[in-house]
Amino acid sequence: MGIGDDPQTAAKAAGTGVNPLTKTIVCSGEFRNSGDVTGSHDTSIGEISQNSSGTGTVAYVFSERVERVRAAMRSKDVDAVLLSVGPDLPWLTGFGAHPMERLTMLVLPVDGAPTLVLPGFEIDGVVDSEQIMTLAPWGETDDPIDLVGQALGGATKGRLAIGDHTWSRFLVGLQRRFAQAQWTTAGSVLGPLRATKDAAEVEALARAGSGVDKIAGELQRGEIPVIGRTELEVAADIRRRIVEEGHAKVNFCIVASGPNSASPHHDTGSRVIQPNEPILFDFGGTTAEPPGQPGYCSDTTRMLFTGEPPAEYREAYDALFQAQEAGFNAAQVGTGAQDVDDAARSLLTDAGLGHYFLHRLGHGIGVEAHEDPYLVGGNAEPLLAGNAFSIEPGFYISDKWGARIEDIVVATDDGPRRLNNSSRELAIVDR
Repeated sequence: MGIGDDPQTAAKAAGTGVNPLTKTIVCSGEFRNSGDVTGSHDTSIGEISQNSSGTGTVAYVFSERVERVRAAMRSKDVDAVLLSVGPDLPWLTGFGAHPMERLTMLVLPVDGAPTLVLPGFEIDGVVDSEQIMTLAPWGETDDPIDLVGQALGGATKGRLAIGDHTWSRFLVGLQRRFAQAQWTTAGSVLGPLRATKDAAEVEALARAGSGVDKIAGELQRGEIPVIGRTELEVAADIRRRIVEEGHAKVNFCIVASGPNSASPHHDTGSRVIQPNEPILFDFGGTTAEPPGQPGYCSDTTRMLFTGEPPAEYREAYDALFQAQEAGFNAAQVGTGAQDVDDAARSLLTDAGLGHYFLHRLGHGIGVEAHEDPYLVGGNAEPLLAGNAFSIEPGFYISDKWGARIEDIVVATDDGPRRLNNSSRELAIVDR
C-alpha cells in the first residue's frame, strides 16, 4: 500500500479478522504477527520525490528511524520505549495518537517488532506503508495495559523509556502494573535524533517557512489592513492564510500592537490598532501532509510600524536587526548553543538593550514547535549539521513598546541556512 492510500477495512478488537495493513491477526484482545513486519526496506534517509502534479512530496523512511532509535536505546541500556500522545509517535511512525482518555501506545522493544496498542475504532486511521508495526486494538471492555504487557514480554522488569508527553493517568497505571521496571524519559533517547533533521525534514521545514513568508510579505506590503482593526480581526485574516498556504492547523498567531508589543507572548485581544505604533506579528502552524506522514512546523516573527517610527525606536530596531544577523552568522556547526545566544545578546547589551532581552535566543523546531536544541546560556552542546532552530532576539520595554525578529535556521556544513526569507527590515504601513 502506497503512502496516502486509504486503509482497507481492518479487524476490530471485538471480533476476529485480518488487518491487511499490518498482517496482524486480531482475536478478542490477543494479537500475533502473521508475517514479517520488518521486511526489506530502503534505508536511505528521507527521499524527496515528485507526484503526478510535479509538486515535491517527502517520503519518510520510518523503518530507518526505528533502527536509529534502537541504536540509541542500546547505548542507554533501555529495554523498551513506550510512546503515547505527543510528537515522538508521529515522528517515528507517521501516526499521531488522539489526546483522549483511551490509551494509544507504541511499544518498541530493543529487539522484536514494534506494537501499536490503540482503541479498536481508531485502527482504520493507521497508515503503515512500510509495515513496521503490529497493531493491537482493544475494545471498550478490555484493559489496554494488558496488551502493553504482552508486547513488552520480559521487558516488563527492565528499563523502560516513557514518552515525555504521556498523560500521568497512563504512566501511573503502567508503573503500578510493572512495579519491577525502571523508568526514564523517552526524550533522552529520541530527542537527539529528532534534533538532527535529514534532507526530507529540512525540505518540509522549508516549505512550511515559505508559506508563512508569503503572509509576512502581504503584511509588509500593506495588503492586509491593520489600522482601525482589532488585533483579533487581523489575526483571523492571518490564521485563514496560514491554512491556505499549506498548513493543516495554526499553532499560534500573536498580533501585539502598541504597548502590547512589549509582552513577548501577548494574548491577542480586542485592542484597536492605532496609527504611529509598532505591531509584532509572531505566527506559525503545522503543515498538511499526506496520510501517514507527520506535519512540520513553521514559526516567524516580523515587525510593522503604522507610520513613521520615532528615531528612538528605529535606533533600537537597527540594533535588533544587527543582533539577529550576528546570531545567524554565529550558528555554525560545532559552535556551542550558548555561544550563539551570546553573539546576539552581546550586541543588544552594547546598545543598552540587553536587560530588555527577556528570553533565550532560540528553540529547535520540527514536528514540534519547540524542541531540541535550545540556544540559551548554559547549553554548551555544539550545533550539529541538520539542527533546525529559531534565531529570535527581541527587546521589550514595559508599557511602551517592543520588537522581535525571528527566522528558522538550519545548521549545515556549508554554514547556516535561513528557512525564512521575507524582509527583516521594519516595514512601514499606512492602512
